[in-house]
Amino acid sequence: MNNIYYKNTIFIWAVFFLSVVVSAQKENDTEENLFQQFQDFETPDEKLTFFFNAQDLYRETSTYDWLDLVNLYLNAAIKDEDSAEIERYKLIQARIYYDLGDYDKSLAISKELYAEKEDLDIYLKSKLLDIMDDNYGQLTMYTEQIEIRKEQRELGINENVAFYDIYANLGMYRKAMEHYIDNVKKTIEENDFYAQAEYYNNLGNYLRLDESAPTALSHYKKAKGYIDVYMNLITRKKSEEEIEQANLLRGIIEGNIGKCHVDLKQYKEAIPHLESAINTLKKHKTKDLSSEITENSLAISECYLQLEDYGKATDFLSDNLETKTTKNLLRKNRLFALYYDRTEDYKNASIYLKKNIRVRDSVLDNQSELRKQQLATVMGQDLAVSQTMLAEQKLALEKSRVDMMAKERNINLVLISLLFTLVGFAGLVYAYLKSIKNQRLIAEQKYIIENALVEKDSLLKEIHHRVKNNLQMVSSLLSLQTKNTRSKAAIEALEEGKSRVKAMALIHQKLYQNEDLSVIEMQSYIESLINSVQSVYKKGGHNINITVDAEGVELDIDRAIPFGLMLNELVSNSFKYAFPDDDENGKIYIHIRKIGEKEGYFEYSDNGIGLPEDTDERANSSMGIRLMNRLANQLQTTLNIDKTAEDGVRYWFNFS
Repeated sequence: MNNIYYKNTIFIWAVFFLSVVVSAQKENDTEENLFQQFQDFETPDEKLTFFFNAQDLYRETSTYDWLDLVNLYLNAAIKDEDSAEIERYKLIQARIYYDLGDYDKSLAISKELYAEKEDLDIYLKSKLLDIMDDNYGQLTMYTEQIEIRKEQRELGINENVAFYDIYANLGMYRKAMEHYIDNVKKTIEENDFYAQAEYYNNLGNYLRLDESAPTALSHYKKAKGYIDVYMNLITRKKSEEEIEQANLLRGIIEGNIGKCHVDLKQYKEAIPHLESAINTLKKHKTKDLSSEITENSLAISECYLQLEDYGKATDFLSDNLETKTTKNLLRKNRLFALYYDRTEDYKNASIYLKKNIRVRDSVLDNQSELRKQQLATVMGQDLAVSQTMLAEQKLALEKSRVDMMAKERNINLVLISLLFTLVGFAGLVYAYLKSIKNQRLIAEQKYIIENALVEKDSLLKEIHHRVKNNLQMVSSLLSLQTKNTRSKAAIEALEEGKSRVKAMALIHQKLYQNEDLSVIEMQSYIESLINSVQSVYKKGGHNINITVDAEGVELDIDRAIPFGLMLNELVSNSFKYAFPDDDENGKIYIHIRKIGEKEGYFEYSDNGIGLPEDTDERANSSMGIRLMNRLANQLQTTLNIDKTAEDGVRYWFNFS
């Protein structure tokens, strides 16, 4: 009995082992190495199509092994003098060099093929132009990149030519965001949560780079919400590759949220997001993510430096940290200088500061003139594309008008024939046709009026945008004048003037960003104004707790400008004078509410040291107080000051 039991047991284990071996063999057969699959194809066309359509080619086989194999095929084709094979293997070779980061080599091979592009079919041309576009982008050769995109449009490869990535590379983040919204938003379906997450993450990137961290943070949070919904959606089956891509996007979004908190000086809030992002991105050994990992590592090291945890700061900050971009290199050197300064190693701090100076002198100054030329080219091309579109629309309208005139002539001929044949019904026919004509005239007039209104709104937005740009130019001129002025009083006066100009520029910025050009939403405007004032007074104001209570209040431009200038003066005074020793417990409260349809109430207070005893005497000599009183007169009210408060100051007035 025992012998039978043992025999059965051995037989069961043998069958189990055999089934495992067979299933493993099947799995190996189904998941054949991509490198081997590439070699199994017989023709160069099959190899090329497989190479450009396969996903994650370098997961199992290194990029250099791919390059060696393609070089063997290429040398054989050269030996056989087979020009078609040479073209295809050179195209693959160019893409591999791009993936290796050798953009100059990749571009050189691409240019050889481009010189004989007439011999290439449309598929090979499209792949070649894609590679050249990518290389020009990496080498910051934006003028050449624009020409490649024009050619893609002319060949019908890409009908919608967009320049938002080039605008972003040139630092025009608002312009890039506008083009990105115009080109991408209409292509995203409402239930495509992954695409929605990518969309809001990219909007957040443009806003963060444009130094609008609070607004960027809200977009990043939207993006995180969409990617969480996508990951948790059980009604849609996702492949392993889709899950991996979603996790990567979630890691990138987490890092961006952390970087926003760093920009807002919220270092403790930033650390968990940055740590989560770094851990997620390091699981995927992808070259495209090395820059993201570097930025997150620099951001978290800055957090620990600001929190004086130097041990953890150096865990993320080291000489081995990859810095492929000038921006990351400068930030890394700045953080090293800060670390050595905090640890009182002033010699090393000086070394890293000098490194930054050399980098700026050798790179940034040389790039500035080139960027101006590239910017002019991009703007010119953008204008050319817009003019082309307008010309096409004009031709379409002209054709429509000619067709309508032809129809009118045909109708008139029919009417004349009916007039002679149907005399008895002439009156009814005339009345009926006149009614149709009136309706058409009304429809045309309505169309013209609607187009005129749209054009008016566009022109108003453009005017406000240009006014904002001119005011920013004035602000820049004041900054330049400040650098060339040694008088402390003059510098303070120029800085105050610069702050007032920024307050007015913000009004026009908010107007052209709004759908409704007649009013300004005060909550977001006040928050932006405070950020602007903080940038002027860099040594103060960042630890003050500022509360803004103006939700739902909207003012027209005639009232918003005096409000903005008055608030600029009040916040500036608080930053300069209210908290001379320690502003950690400093508080500022700003309150605006509407009492009726036209009437309202404004109040401003802080808990600083209060007003000096000679306030009344200073009122006649202080430009700021005289300016506020005149601004109050513009609002047809009187600025009230609470002189009985024990701590701080309080201003208020009613307005209509």
